[in-house]
Amino acid sequence: MNIILLAPEELTPEGLARLSGARARHVLEVLRAGPGSTVRAGVVGGRLGMAQVVSGGPAEVVLRLALDGPPPPRPNVDLVLAMPRPKALRRLLPVVASLGVDRLVLIAATRVERSYLESSVLAPETMRRHLLDGLEQAQDTVLPRVSVEPRFRPFVEDRMDALLGPGERWVLHPGAGLLPRPSPDGRLALAIGPEGGWVPFERALLEAHGFRPLAFGVRTLRTETVVPFALGWALR
Repeated sequence: MNIILLAPEELTPEGLARLSGARARHVLEVLRAGPGSTVRAGVVGGRLGMAQVVSGGPAEVVLRLALDGPPPPRPNVDLVLAMPRPKALRRLLPVVASLGVDRLVLIAATRVERSYLESSVLAPETMRRHLLDGLEQAQDTVLPRVSVEPRFRPFVEDRMDALLGPGERWVLHPGAGLLPRPSPDGRLALAIGPEGGWVPFERALLEAHGFRPLAFGVRTLRTETVVPFALGWALR
């Protein structure tokens, strides 16, 4: 936890915040911050800065916030991701948040097990907790917008263009070929399929909606491997 993140409703009009539980223990036991010490802090969806510890004890830590800086600049990247195994998704949500993805679309695909879309990891509060872990690591305050699309074709044909808007689009699938360079300007969307890849119909439909084919080699990779690699390519 490289930053103490607070919800807007946790701040008082006087600029104070009261922490309990894991965040309070982190301030006292990991950061070893006592009264008068300062720690990095931010408000979800808002600004970054420092917070002074006003008081601290086993039950509660009181902070006085001075938030005068913006969050890190956004890379303008959206991710359309075939719903991975729930255990993999738990690991990927912090990665997506820490790398500054603006929008994450979790979508059904032919090679996605239907049970994945019924996983408890998709509960809004569970996803938010994992995304906040990524923001705390990256010292960011902006949560990705997450949507779950249980039907591939209706989403791509009817809603995707309005949701993603204009910009550069790439669909990943194992294969050979030269690796292009992403454009340094404007928005960019990546579509990453299941671990077995998109089926031909899915690739064709995505390409019909402006996605160009992209491959990082002939190896078929796990989702946990390809997502950070692809986002690193997009952000370079």
